[in-house]
Amino acid sequence: MSSLTQFIRNVSSEMRKVSWPRRKELTGYTITVVATVTILALFFAGVDLIISKTIRFVLGL
Repeated sequence: MSSLTQFIRNVSSEMRKVSWPRRKELTGYTITVVATVTILALFFAGVDLIISKTIRFVLGL
C-alpha cells in the first residue's frame, strides 16, 4: 500500500510541473483539430465515393 501512496505523491508532484495551455491556446488547438478532422473526413468520403462509383461502373452494377 505504501508503494501506491508513493506513486500518487509522485504523480501529483509531476502534474504540478506540467505547463498547461492557456484558454486562447487551447481554443486554437481545438479549432485546428476539429477543422483537420472535418477536412480529412470529407476527403476520405469523396475518395470512397469515387472508388465505389468506379467499381460499380467497371462491374456494370
